Amino acid sequence: MNTTAIIIICSVIVIAVVVIAAMSFGRKRHSAKLRSQFGEKEYERAVEAGDSRRKAEAGLDKRTDRVEGLHIRALGPNDRARYIESWSKVQARFVDSPGGAVTEADQLLGDVMATRGYPVSDFEQRAADISVDYPLVLENYRLAHGIALRQTTGKASTEELRQAMIHYRTLFDELVGTPELARAQAAS
Repeated sequence: MNTTAIIIICSVIVIAVVVIAAMSFGRKRHSAKLRSQFGEKEYERAVEAGDSRRKAEAGLDKRTDRVEGLHIRALGPNDRARYIESWSKVQARFVDSPGGAVTEADQLLGDVMATRGYPVSDFEQRAADISVDYPLVLENYRLAHGIALRQTTGKASTEELRQAMIHYRTLFDELVGTPELARAQAAS
């Protein structure tokens, strides 16, 4: 082998190593971005549900693209006031009918989401859509929904129903535009 061939082979090897390192760095950076955007729990949930990390990350990217294609809007003052009043009524009903109040809270959140422009389909799709814009309160929403499902079969205690209302409230506050309170409650 002559010197030119050796130089060409070494150059090809160096270029391949650089390309592989750049791709690896890019993948790690993208993974870190998704972890940050969706939160650790939702990211790990997607990875566990997917066949591979790459497929899970592609699914998270699709969520982002889907929500970016929606016409999400802030609530107007009249809608905000109406929903806040409705929430107060739901909370007041909790004393006499905890299960019914949790069901109403879930329905009210669906109404708020629809008014904001989120498609209100099945729970998993709603949670996926919400995860893009509200990752900090998504776990609260999932927990509340799980309690609400147990309540329909009579398996949720009053304390669990109270927790569901608190969890629903954090997402409600985010959706109606009072995020400071929601973040404080989600952190506690």
